[in-house]
Amino acid sequence: MRMLLRGAATLAAVVMAASVTSGATAQSGTGKAAGTVRTVTAAQIPPGVTAGVAVFDRQTGTFTEQVNESAQFRSASVVKLLLALDFLLGRAPDYTIPAPDRARLESMLRGSDDDAANYYWSTYGGSAIIERMKRLPELGLRDTAAPPADYPGFWGYTALSARDTVAIYRYILDKAPAPVRTFIMDNLRRSTRCSATDHFDQHFGIAGSFDRPWAVKQGWSGSYAKGTCGPQTLSSGTRAEPAAQAPRAAADVNLSLPALHTTGTVGADDRAIVAVLTLHQAGTSYGKAYTDIGRLTRSLNVPGAKRPAGTWFGTWNEFVNVRKSPTTGSDRMTQLPAGVEVLVSCQIRGEEVSLPPYTNEWWAYLPQYGGYMSNIYISSPDNRLPNVPECGQ
Repeated sequence: MRMLLRGAATLAAVVMAASVTSGATAQSGTGKAAGTVRTVTAAQIPPGVTAGVAVFDRQTGTFTEQVNESAQFRSASVVKLLLALDFLLGRAPDYTIPAPDRARLESMLRGSDDDAANYYWSTYGGSAIIERMKRLPELGLRDTAAPPADYPGFWGYTALSARDTVAIYRYILDKAPAPVRTFIMDNLRRSTRCSATDHFDQHFGIAGSFDRPWAVKQGWSGSYAKGTCGPQTLSSGTRAEPAAQAPRAAADVNLSLPALHTTGTVGADDRAIVAVLTLHQAGTSYGKAYTDIGRLTRSLNVPGAKRPAGTWFGTWNEFVNVRKSPTTGSDRMTQLPAGVEVLVSCQIRGEEVSLPPYTNEWWAYLPQYGGYMSNIYISSPDNRLPNVPECGQ
């Protein structure tokens, strides 16, 4: 069975606050291939990033953001929404889910389990799943396409656009049978920070930009360094998908550049549907892609979204630990993707950390991780971060 495998310094002296991000505003254009851009708003797309964006306000029935929304991207794990829909709709009329399938589906939707996706892809017809979803009139997919014939086993090579992603969520929320809607959305609300099979931190984009309530299905694909998410020691190395040679059937879909996608709903009653599909330059690290999609997502007009309090800073070095308390002897909660931006809500004096010629006793509290990291790894000219209060004040 073939499956899509997904991939991830020097001390900077400049604070990288990102409450307002810099970058290129999308330019006008036409076309469906990723790389052409059409926009009706001013979403901030970081340099070197190709993006397809759509934000839909369910309360007003209008789009607040549309950038290159019909461009086809390879879906990566976002296609797991369609795999789940296809299976669940096939359980009519009572929609009872056998225990083994419940376990697989929960792992696939919450933790983006690739093994579960392989099971549904191989068991229920592969590309036939995509064709069934395209024929569902209530779903109304316009840009979705099965993987190229050259890559029949690669479910992550399914073509998908931002507007079709919005259509999938609109179907789930407004048209799908209630048991299907409840099962899928409840699991997306329980998205785990660490992915199930490759230990990537998947709380980027929507999950990193907004306070709950949100529900997300993320996607990533490319030669990223192995994931570092979780408290256990993780081996180094590279986990890369098989090389793609841009087959004729997928001339409009890039299968080689690193991809990172964030999709889901934001706000009370799932008010906003957000789809941000991105491609990054060859060789981009997971941490940089993570940061860039975060900056882009934070720039969007998302009705009903609650923005977390704090200041964004850049980090440096690899495998930086997030600890339960401000000491190197406390439990490690996770490790950060190399060079990722972090939200800091407060700082506190703790154990002095030495990295010659630098020493630093200040630690930053990261509310989105629920733990602390030494300020020595934050890109700032001083030991104490500017304009960040002490914890407890």
